[in-house]
Amino acid sequence: QVQLVESGGGLVQAGGSLRLSCAASGRTLSNFAMAWFRLAPGKEREFVADVSDSGAKTYYADSVKGRFTISRDNAKNTVYLQMNNLTPEDTAVYVCAASLSGGSNWWGYDYRGQGTQVTVSS
Repeated sequence: QVQLVESGGGLVQAGGSLRLSCAASGRTLSNFAMAWFRLAPGKEREFVADVSDSGAKTYYADSVKGRFTISRDNAKNTVYLQMNNLTPEDTAVYVCAASLSGGSNWWGYDYRGQGTQVTVSS
């Protein structure tokens, strides 16, 4: 079992930045691809970004490309999401997830955290 706990969310003005963290326990993350998804009221669940088990490969949704950066520190069993130039459209609960195979499909992930709220004011 892998337990994932997100942190770093909060309220920020448009144009600001936040750094989300996802800390894992139970198993080492070094065997897992990791991803961030976001859930906003009235919107479909959205894939944000993923990173390969080694950290060598990353992939981003078009909506965040150039503004968000996913990274990981396997020694700390933690994954990060640096979010810059935030807009109100980025307001959502951000959830991290772990998978042995990766990808942008929510259902392809074996473990998910509870999420952290990000609110961007205009």
